Amino acid sequence: QVQVVESGGGLVQPGGSLRLSCAASGSGFSINAMGWYRQAPGKPRELVAVITNGGVINYADSVKGRFTISRDNAMNTVYLQMNSLKPGDTAVYYCNTDARVRTGPVSYDYDYWGRGTQVTVSS
Repeated sequence: QVQVVESGGGLVQPGGSLRLSCAASGSGFSINAMGWYRQAPGKPRELVAVITNGGVINYADSVKGRFTISRDNAMNTVYLQMNSLKPGDTAVYYCNTDARVRTGPVSYDYDYWGRGTQVTVSS
C-alpha cells in the first residue's frame, strides 16, 4: 500500500508564489512517475505537471514558464514551485503517484492520489 500526502497550499495574492510538496510512502513499491493535477469548482481535474522516474517532464500549456516541477527520488518526494500565480490557478491541487507495486511474485502498476491541498489566488 502506498500513501500520498500533499502540503504547502494556501492563500496568495496574484503574482505571488507557493511551493507544494508531496511525499509517497509505504513498502513494496517503486515509482514510475509523480505529478500534480488540479480541479477548480465546476471543472474537470486537469494535469498541471508530471515528472517520470527518468526525469522526463511535461507541463500544461497554461503553467509553462511559471511552474516548475522537481523530484527527490531518494525521498519519493515531488515539488511544485508556482510563481506568478493568477486567480485562474485557484483550485484544489492533487498529487498523483504512478507506482509499480510488488505483491509476492506479482507486480502491477497503480495510480495513488493524495487528498488534495487548496490553492487560492486572490487579492
